[in-house]
Amino acid sequence: MEFFERFAVPHPSPAIYASMVAIGLTVIAILAGLTYFKKWGYLWREWLTTVDHKRIGIMYLISALLMLFRGGADAIMMRAQLAVPENQLLDAQHYNEIFTTHGVVMIIFMAMPFIMGLMNFVVPLQIGARDVAFPRLNALSFWLFFMGAMLFNISFVVGGSPDAGWTSYFPLAGTEFSESVGSNYFMIAIQIAGLGTLMTGINFITTILKMRAPGMTLMKMPMFTWSALITNVIIVFAFPVLTVLLAMGTMDRLFATNFFTTDNGGMDMLWANLFWVWGHPEVYILILPAFGVYSEVISTFARRNLYGYKSMVASMVIISLLSFLVWAHHFFTMGQGALANSIFSITTMAIAVPTGVKIFNWLLTLWKGKIVITTPMLYSLLFIPLFTIGGVTGVMLGMSAADYQYHNTMFLVAHFHMVIIPGVVFAMLAGLTYWWPKMFGFMLNEKIGKSAAWTIAISTLVAFMPMFFSGLDGQARRMYTYSESTGFGIWNMISFIGAAGLAIGFALIVYNVYYSVRYSPRNISADPWDARTLEWATHSPVPEYNFANVPQIDSIETFWDSKKKGHIMFKGDYEKIHMPNNSGMPFIMSCIFFAWGFSFVFAMWIPLIITTIGILVCMALRSFEKDHGHYISVEEIEETETKLRGAK
Repeated sequence: MEFFERFAVPHPSPAIYASMVAIGLTVIAILAGLTYFKKWGYLWREWLTTVDHKRIGIMYLISALLMLFRGGADAIMMRAQLAVPENQLLDAQHYNEIFTTHGVVMIIFMAMPFIMGLMNFVVPLQIGARDVAFPRLNALSFWLFFMGAMLFNISFVVGGSPDAGWTSYFPLAGTEFSESVGSNYFMIAIQIAGLGTLMTGINFITTILKMRAPGMTLMKMPMFTWSALITNVIIVFAFPVLTVLLAMGTMDRLFATNFFTTDNGGMDMLWANLFWVWGHPEVYILILPAFGVYSEVISTFARRNLYGYKSMVASMVIISLLSFLVWAHHFFTMGQGALANSIFSITTMAIAVPTGVKIFNWLLTLWKGKIVITTPMLYSLLFIPLFTIGGVTGVMLGMSAADYQYHNTMFLVAHFHMVIIPGVVFAMLAGLTYWWPKMFGFMLNEKIGKSAAWTIAISTLVAFMPMFFSGLDGQARRMYTYSESTGFGIWNMISFIGAAGLAIGFALIVYNVYYSVRYSPRNISADPWDARTLEWATHSPVPEYNFANVPQIDSIETFWDSKKKGHIMFKGDYEKIHMPNNSGMPFIMSCIFFAWGFSFVFAMWIPLIITTIGILVCMALRSFEKDHGHYISVEEIEETETKLRGAK
């Protein structure tokens, strides 16, 4: 009995028991479906062992969408709990667990993989490459993220969820106040996923710097590729801080070290500093690729080249530098002194300047443009006013004296949601809709897509604008209930209605995918949007080798010039193409990482040693493996090209 007690949830509830049953039934249904339709071989050959950047990108996107609904369920429960005064839908402990997992899931396991998915699919195509620089490392990056996400998500049914907030501040996250293994899950699961992200950063920097098509200088790259390059530079500098931080937190919890304790030489503010040294650049890891998406979409559907290309690049570089100089604004209220507060207040407000430059770049691109309102363009247009609200309130929070009023209230919650939802979620939905035909060979329904966009935009305002008012009126964040006499009830009920509207909007997106899979025509061209960048120069869906001939780049918009001015991009005859082989090693290694993480969470030292040896064996096998890839013959290329041209 002691064995099972070890893995029991410390604070069970009917909702958790229902989740256990739902998870069990879902797993059984998936296994039964794969067996009945005899898809095990297909799953292994085409997906679990793939190193194709396009398939890896699609798996990232599927995972991100699943996590969006996982985190969304937490959000709905929180808003339902706060919808009326003195509600007892959730107790304090359950509420703490839900707002902790909501933050982690949405930032680490939804927004990050959404960005990585679009990068994986689009960047090699935009630079005319066959694949990324290190295809197997790319596969391992995805599977490490996926196993980290799965490890984190089993916490609420095995051992208990983390409950110290998504920032997991010590000493609250220490063993004295968080006795269950929930915070162990936080430390280990994010560590595993973070290793995958760091690998992605190294991979994409190398890919963009070394694998661009002939003639594509850095200043001829598409804006999304520029945003990906700068983002991955930030990743390489920021994520090692998170790696070290989580390792130190794990040692505090499992080995009784004193890095973050309040006595014995520890320093609890060290956690806050190191967390935000990673955490604020993380905000720009999310936002900069979103800016890249908006740049591509707005220039495409304004039918104009992007206004101020060089200033856009410069503003992103400046943002990336300033992102490492603002972390202490997250603890203006923690007694660090007037001088430090003043310095970080100035840097915080300074970062609004290059961000404002980008807003004006987009507006001037739209000015005198022949604007076509498609679903991706609608998300991009709705983004500008909503994001501006988030940005302006960010400048308010950046004033250190005023921050004493705002910081621990719902005003701050409203601010970062008005930044992240229009700034990241709208961009990811715009990008998903925009590149969908390139991924799958058919388009999402425009009517349903626009309905979803309007529903999500209006619901975002309804959900979060009331929080500005209740926050200014004194409603504290992180509190699971409040009395009727406070007067917060009306604002929280409106927010709950907005959250329900967001749920409807995302349900419309799911319905759009279902409807489009069934009814959308498949006879679309390779360039259904009349776009401007290189990924639209190949077929939809994209063949394994991306381009039959390597494109020759002679301008900043070579594909557009080839359509409008007759420039020739593809020259010469077909030649055989070298491609990497599929490999099951990344998936197998990630499964061992999952077992390693689970063993670490529960301090099971013998399984931990065994799985550590397993990881080292996988690395050794890869080191001694001789795999030179394979060639696609000229005949195969001609056959594929003929087939894909005939399908259009």
